[in-house]
Amino acid sequence: MMNWILEAESKRDVFLDKLIEFLKIPSVLDESTATEGAPFGKSINDALQFMLNFGKSDGFTVKNLSGYAGHIEYGNGEEIVGILSHIDVVPATEGWTTPPFSPDIRSGKLYARGATDDKGPTMAAYFALKIIKELKLPVSKRIRLIMGTDEETQWRCMEHYLSHEEMPSVGFTPDAEFPIITAEKGFLDVQFAKDWSTDSVEDSQWILESFQSGKRVNMVPEYATAIISGAGDVFELKEAYQEFLMTKRLEGYAEEADDHVKLVLHGRAHHGSEPEKGLSAALELTRFLITLPLDSHGHQYVQMINECFVDSIFGEKLDMVTEDDIVGKLTVNVGVYRYERQKEQFVRVNIRYPIHADGNQLGEKLDEKLAVYGFKPLYTDNKPGHSFDNDHPLVKTLARVYEEQTGLPSRSLAVAGATYARALKNCVAYGPIFPGKVETAHQTDEYIEVDDLIRAIGIYAQAIYELAK
Repeated sequence: MMNWILEAESKRDVFLDKLIEFLKIPSVLDESTATEGAPFGKSINDALQFMLNFGKSDGFTVKNLSGYAGHIEYGNGEEIVGILSHIDVVPATEGWTTPPFSPDIRSGKLYARGATDDKGPTMAAYFALKIIKELKLPVSKRIRLIMGTDEETQWRCMEHYLSHEEMPSVGFTPDAEFPIITAEKGFLDVQFAKDWSTDSVEDSQWILESFQSGKRVNMVPEYATAIISGAGDVFELKEAYQEFLMTKRLEGYAEEADDHVKLVLHGRAHHGSEPEKGLSAALELTRFLITLPLDSHGHQYVQMINECFVDSIFGEKLDMVTEDDIVGKLTVNVGVYRYERQKEQFVRVNIRYPIHADGNQLGEKLDEKLAVYGFKPLYTDNKPGHSFDNDHPLVKTLARVYEEQTGLPSRSLAVAGATYARALKNCVAYGPIFPGKVETAHQTDEYIEVDDLIRAIGIYAQAIYELAK
């Protein structure tokens, strides 16, 4: 009997050295530095090249698909076992205890953006493959660690990869929880914008100059800022805002300048798939803004947010309340808000919906609701829910491996997240978060326990071998 965990433990030091080096690369989408061969920016390309170079130095076969994705391959055979991961990360919000791209180990926990989602698990899967290769274990299939670069935005990476490469016959993605994720909610992402009409002169106390919040649709916005100008009483405005913050027990402040007042509110970041566990700074700030006598454009923007999304995490104000007994309730997260007077009015909405629901119908209903306020959809991405048969050999194999390595019973789980599992016909999400552990993806001070990553290496090594032997 192979002691997979012991093999993983023997790699601890070199694994952590390589992972820390990997995590230092700020692999956030940056289209301003995009070039041919680096479609999502320099840093993401640096991270992809880092992994491919590492694989090549260890004697694996590697391939770069024009910077959209890459794979590290071992073994021979007609079939492919795919391990699908991603090396891009969401932006890091303010308030980290240590810099997000300066990995730090404290009390056995590795803190860094990407530690959990998904660079830590990517490196764990790589070392699992490395164990199989170094032990020269016999396999009858090719094993590919497939690394995407655009998972946190539009999945353009996986679309490109699967249109140019063979489809793996079976696989898993190390981008969720243990024991096994066999069901995922549907994913509807819609960007809305409104054209500016002729700006009329208005007799209003306050003019909304700008409203900014959020960086990614799959994050609950942690900060929101509104710039207000006008002839109103600045002292009364600041006093009213402070009273609002105190009454609601919120963090924020009002800052006066020569020609405007800036209102800032702090919320609580969380993964956009579970908006009820975060606190949207944007939604809270609009609760206050709707009470002000704003200009007509500013008022309508704030009104749209209040009448469609405030107190509507489960779709109450959109007439979308629905749930099933597989993945639970539909949820709504507006991840990005942009308002610049006479320039831009924009929101980006993400809806996670039950397996039985029709994403196209939900999209049409959302379009109708926002059309009342003059907003039109610019971009829509609908990924139907993913549900996998618990009796499938893949699930049974992964369940057995988990039970053998942990001594715990396996069970199938459902999540609100959208993983690469739905990109393949025979694929599920598998780890790395163990039962009872805190999941910190997309949050400030994202971390994962080092011991859990070492255990994951052992589990992934056995799982890969069982699928490929």
